[in-house]
Amino acid sequence: MFKIDKLRFGTAGIPLSTPKPSTIAGIEQVRQLGLDAMELEFVRGINIKPELAKKIKHVAKKNDVVLTAHAPYYINLNAKEKEKVEASKRRIIQSAERLYEAGGWSLVFHAGYYLKQPPEQVYSNIKSALEDIVEELKSRGIKVWVRPELTGKPTQFGDLRELIKLSQEVDMILPAIDFAHAHARNKGGCNSEEEWREMLTLIENELGKEALRNMHIHISGIEYGEKGEKRHLNLQESDLKWEDLLRILKEFNVRGVVISESPNIEGDAILMKRKWEELKV
Repeated sequence: MFKIDKLRFGTAGIPLSTPKPSTIAGIEQVRQLGLDAMELEFVRGINIKPELAKKIKHVAKKNDVVLTAHAPYYINLNAKEKEKVEASKRRIIQSAERLYEAGGWSLVFHAGYYLKQPPEQVYSNIKSALEDIVEELKSRGIKVWVRPELTGKPTQFGDLRELIKLSQEVDMILPAIDFAHAHARNKGGCNSEEEWREMLTLIENELGKEALRNMHIHISGIEYGEKGEKRHLNLQESDLKWEDLLRILKEFNVRGVVISESPNIEGDAILMKRKWEELKV
């Protein structure tokens, strides 16, 4: 896995302002907008063929845009049916393969649901599935970070401590930190400098400074209720203290990729990048 030189900002998918939208045009538009990352959205299926992936790799390199990807939504590594677990594993492997062919860096996905089972059992099931996935990727020479995401509902597997433990116990795994999800999962918590410092300190203490130099981050506004996440919002329509969050990321000298998942994907990515460049710590 290549190292990231700074904190880069980009869009979850092709920017909305892209003329004649396609993945390649999207990467070029990201560069035009002054951004330097883009997330390939495989959420409804892996819609890029190997031949196209090679072209994407060339265009991304030429435009200095780092690519990440979001694997399909239909993943549950803790499904009760074995065939659903196997299908989920295949989707993650295929997503990682295509991202690697496109010269990408990091794959994010929602790992699964608790399904009212004991968290220790769920952890064990998901860890076992991830070990199979990583073994398969290694055997094929596929090198990308595999990142279970910090999820937005308490019914979903993926709180920070679970993700850290997986990262300690399984190769090629690091957490994807979705700060909007952390805020929603905690019903409005995780929205202060103190809480963010605590999160980043925990990551640094448990996974080392390298983990902070290799972060895959999602930020957006978010609407939430008693059951956690409801829907994503634009930053300025939400109560997320995103400017304070960026200040803490700078304080910890975080590097990696910040992907905007707001409805106005490039608007908020540009807003965050500008703020980041203004910040002095």
